[in-house]
Amino acid sequence: MPYVARNEVHAARIISGVGALFALIEGVYILMLILNADQSNKFFLFIKGLAEPLALFFPGLFHTGSPNFDIILNYGLAAVFWLIVTGFIARVVAR
Repeated sequence: MPYVARNEVHAARIISGVGALFALIEGVYILMLILNADQSNKFFLFIKGLAEPLALFFPGLFHTGSPNFDIILNYGLAAVFWLIVTGFIARVVAR
């Protein structure tokens, strides 16, 4: 009998993919900030418009004294948060 994937497994994969996409957006935003991208560029503004709401309460959570490390830490935590939360939800859905 051939393997037939359940709908729950498909939904879990989509949920995990969404989490990975959110983390990727945060990662791109981190790189753009660290590498001093032109903040008037339309692509930068597009990524910023996506990344800042996805960062939730994490921006400004930690102040280390190093602006670049603050960006990496705060937005990086947001990326990890999305990976963990969507991974958990995906596992629940897949059961």
